[in-house]
Amino acid sequence: MKNWIFACAVAAAIAGNCATVVDVTGIGAHDKKSVSVNVGGNGADTYMKTLKRNLELSGCFKIENGGAIKVSGTIGGTVTASGAGKSLSAPTPAGDAKAIRMAARRMSDAMVAAMSENGQKGFACDRVVCVLRKSPQSSELCMCYPDGQDVRQLTSDGKAAVGPRWKDAKTVYYIGYLNGGQQIFEHNVETGDRKVAFNLKGISSPAAISPDGTKVAIAASFQGNPELYILSGGRYTRLTNTKTASEGQPTWSPDGTQIAYVSDETRHPQIYVVDVATKAKRRLTAKGSQNVDPDWGADGRIAYITKRGGLAQVAVMDPKTGDSTAKLVTSPGSWEHPVWSRDSRHLVAGRDKALFVVDSVEPSEGGDEPRQMFRADGNWITPTWIR
Repeated sequence: MKNWIFACAVAAAIAGNCATVVDVTGIGAHDKKSVSVNVGGNGADTYMKTLKRNLELSGCFKIENGGAIKVSGTIGGTVTASGAGKSLSAPTPAGDAKAIRMAARRMSDAMVAAMSENGQKGFACDRVVCVLRKSPQSSELCMCYPDGQDVRQLTSDGKAAVGPRWKDAKTVYYIGYLNGGQQIFEHNVETGDRKVAFNLKGISSPAAISPDGTKVAIAASFQGNPELYILSGGRYTRLTNTKTASEGQPTWSPDGTQIAYVSDETRHPQIYVVDVATKAKRRLTAKGSQNVDPDWGADGRIAYITKRGGLAQVAVMDPKTGDSTAKLVTSPGSWEHPVWSRDSRHLVAGRDKALFVVDSVEPSEGGDEPRQMFRADGNWITPTWIR
C-alpha cells in the first residue's frame, strides 16, 4: 500500500476557512428556458450544431421549435439571441469551421451569463486537457472543448505523460518521462513550448498551483517517504510526516489556506485536509473502501471518487462536514478523476475509457444525465478543466 497513491497517478501512463458552499439543489430541467435556433449563411449548420450542443450542456436551456428565446441572424454578419427580457448580439465572422464553432461557443457563454435563472457562468470556451493512453509505455497530452469538438494532440513523444494540471490560462504542468526518469514539465498549449519545471529525485504526484499562482503543492519522495510539500520561491515546506503511508493528489482550497489530499495511512486511501499555516490535518472521508481524486471547487465543495461495493461513483461534499453529508451524483461504475468547471455545477470525469460532462445536480432534482464529450478510439483519462 505504501506507494498506492502514486500508483494511481502513474498507472494511467506506465473545516476550515474554505469559501462558502453554494447550494445548487433544484437547479435543472424545470428552470430550463426553451431556445430555437435559426441562423443562415455559409457555415450555419456548423454554428447551430455547436450552439445547441453547448446550450444543452450548460443545463440552463432546452432546444425547441418556437422557443421563448430565439437565436437568428447570418454567419458573416450578426447573430442575435432575444427573449427572457434580454437581447444579445454578436458579430459572427465567416471563416473556417473551427472559427465558426468558436463563435458559437462565445454566444453560448454569453447566453448562459445573461439569461440563466441563477446567473450561472458559461464554460463552452473553457478548454479541457487530458491524456490519451495509447499503450502502457506511451500516452500523449490532448486538448478539446467541453462540446467534444476540435480535439488536438499536444505532444507526440511516444513516452508516458501523466497527471496534467492547469497552471494558468496558457500552460499545464504534467509528469513526463522524456529523459528516462520522472520530471514535471510545463507545457504551453498554444505554442507547444515546453520546459522542465521541477526535477525531483524519486517519484512525485501531479503539481497543483495555488489560487494566487505563487505556490505549488506536490507530494514527493525526494526525502524518503512520499509526503506533501509546498514549493515557493525555490524553497520546500513539508506539510505531512506520515512515515508508514503515502500522500498524493493535492488540491487547494479556493482561498489558498488549505490543501485536500489523499493518504493511505489507514491502509485504505482516504481524503484529508491540512492547514497550510499550522499543518494541522483532519480526515474528511470514512465511507467506502476508497476515496480518491479530490478536486476543490471555487464554491467550496470538493468533488471526488468514492468506491463502494466494488464500484466507483462521483461524489460531492462540503469539507466542513466531510462525507457524512456527501451526495453521490453518478450511478456506480468505473468513474475516475472528476474536475469542476467554472460554473460550480458541472464536472468532467472519466469512465470506460471516455470523458463525460457530469451534472452535479442529480436527474431526480432536475439535472442532466452524464453526456459523453466525444467518441474516439483509445483510452481517454485524467482530464483537467481550466476555470
